Amino acid sequence: MQQPQPLARLPLAEPIAVGLVRENDIEERSVGGIGRNVRSMSGRERMFEFIHEASSAALVLDLPDADVTFVRRFLSSRDADRLVDEVTDTTPWRQEVIRLYGRESPVPRLTAWHGDPNAVYAYSNIAMDPEPWSAPLGEIRDLVEIETGVRFNSVLCNLYRNGRDGVAWHSDDEAELGGRPVIASISLGDTRTFQLRHRTRPDLRHQIDLPHGSLLIMRGPTQHHWKHQVPKTARPVGARINLTYRTVSTA
Repeated sequence: MQQPQPLARLPLAEPIAVGLVRENDIEERSVGGIGRNVRSMSGRERMFEFIHEASSAALVLDLPDADVTFVRRFLSSRDADRLVDEVTDTTPWRQEVIRLYGRESPVPRLTAWHGDPNAVYAYSNIAMDPEPWSAPLGEIRDLVEIETGVRFNSVLCNLYRNGRDGVAWHSDDEAELGGRPVIASISLGDTRTFQLRHRTRPDLRHQIDLPHGSLLIMRGPTQHHWKHQVPKTARPVGARINLTYRTVSTA
């Protein structure tokens, strides 16, 4: 018996802006709309329905030399709870080692790289060949593409096991990401603080908490002018998964 062919990815659609207000240093745009992604898995059609909650809003951070948008409730609580378990269980987490100043040190988090077959990526002298798209990573990718209007061919997965895990100041400015990359960051699990610091104006800083099911999008000149980090913390926190969807050059 012939197996059903996988269904095509949906055409992209821009989110629907239904209002704009300005409060302090943040512009707030209410966003509504429904995106549906139907995929075939092992001969079974599976429907994943994404609905912005009525109170959901996209916050555009009013930062110079940057284009950063935050959606606090991008995923419903039910879907976020399901996806954090599925991503945890289906991802081949690795403990990478970096060499700095002649010393080797374990990266303070677990990582994995998934994507299209030719989406090879390297950072901090760590070369990464992509694992195939898993079902949950592909589902989230399709939703993020609908929200951003961008096609992504890869995702860097980070697992922060507790407060002793973090990532230091850096920019996602590797050559294979292009000059004005779009980085779409999904958070699943415990809330962690995300900090931004301007490269040439040290007085310009911003921080925002990234809760379960949220989406942070960095576009345009952001990586050229700003660095970001998830600092370690002494307060008790549980595990957090961060999925940063990217488009790497395959030329």
